[in-house]
Amino acid sequence: MTGRHHVIVGAGTAGFNAISTLAELEGQPLNVTLVSAELPYARMVLPYYLSSEIQRDNVFTISEDRLSSLGVELMLGRRAVGLDRSARGLLLDDGRSVSYDDLLIATGSSATRPPLRGIDGTHIFDHWTLANTDAIRPELQPGRHVVLIGGGFIAFTLVNPLLSTGVRLTVVEREAHILPRMLNAEGACIIEAWMRARGVEVITGAAVTHVEDGDTRKLVRLADGEVAPADLIIVATGIKPNIDWVKDSGLQVGQGLVVDEHLRTNDPAIYAAGDVAEVTDAHTGRRSVTAIETAAMEQGRVIAANMAGQNRVYAGAMPMNVIEAVDLQAASFGDWTGAEASEGEAANGHYRRYVWDGDRLSGAVIIGPARHLAGENDMGMLKGLVQERVPLGPWKQLLLARPFEVKKVFLATRHVARLLPRTVLDTPSQPLETVLTGAPT
Repeated sequence: MTGRHHVIVGAGTAGFNAISTLAELEGQPLNVTLVSAELPYARMVLPYYLSSEIQRDNVFTISEDRLSSLGVELMLGRRAVGLDRSARGLLLDDGRSVSYDDLLIATGSSATRPPLRGIDGTHIFDHWTLANTDAIRPELQPGRHVVLIGGGFIAFTLVNPLLSTGVRLTVVEREAHILPRMLNAEGACIIEAWMRARGVEVITGAAVTHVEDGDTRKLVRLADGEVAPADLIIVATGIKPNIDWVKDSGLQVGQGLVVDEHLRTNDPAIYAAGDVAEVTDAHTGRRSVTAIETAAMEQGRVIAANMAGQNRVYAGAMPMNVIEAVDLQAASFGDWTGAEASEGEAANGHYRRYVWDGDRLSGAVIIGPARHLAGENDMGMLKGLVQERVPLGPWKQLLLARPFEVKKVFLATRHVARLLPRTVLDTPSQPLETVLTGAPT
């Protein structure tokens, strides 16, 4: 245990990985205080709880007893409301102040709703928290009609879980195609056609004007005069970082809390990670909030290493999203919107889009039946080529002519040999249970 007192606000992916990394680097007992409104749980498994594929207990990542055994003081049910930076104090909603030597802000994000009449009525839900999932599950009965307002990534994490309960599903997206911040129009159209052929109603280019109560159902009114009836509505139109509580603290705020290459804010004692951190995109150089699970995990580990006295730099975020809908899987990596691109399409939902920077892949879109993509591992190989910007040399011509020959190109570049030894902190990985049950080996 070091003499420094680490305070972490938020028990999601970034906060949890920071704790496990501190246990690995500093040993136990830790000198950590964790402030969290809820017990630590994994947001990305909530769809599996919604569909009853897992039980509620399996949503949680670590228990109060285990945190205590690690030396973590858990302040459960508390929220941060401000900072006293001059005194290095975190101000809580019950009037107390928690002193810190360094502080990690990992307060995540909240679901947002468009300002529409009737959008806050009964039988209308968000799906972003465990409490949201608990509220929706009793409503899902075979034959009931669910309308998803929003056709982006958040909505698509719910498509399979909802269909597994036997409900009828309508997806309403105001943009010209679904998943507008993840897929190009050609790729999105393949998924739309696939879903419609399997009984899902997909309405695109349709702005919702308001929601009203019908005789027996909710009525979602669209700008073109159409009506989507619903027994229940789930709103999945976006999220916003939970940073209102620091607005008067003097920390630099853009889209999120602005951080440097070490993930420090403009206060060197304060770090930010996950959905609240504005970082630099490793591919485009643009700054943005990268609200994806893998980025939060890596950021939590890098910050913990810096808290432990190591000088670690965050390599940067790479935009990456993966969804599956009715057994069709899709993913996009890096700068998939680039103009210099090649495409390929085959029967049964197979599609590729490669964005080029010379002979390097700077972005990609991949679509195909889930069982095929999992078996062929094209998704993982393409991610590696895009993330590492591997020069393909003459192998670029093969992908231009035969876009589904990913494995041959990946192996020819000998990328595996370079990638295998690498971890986020450039150290040998250890099983999580090993880290949490004793000092590092």
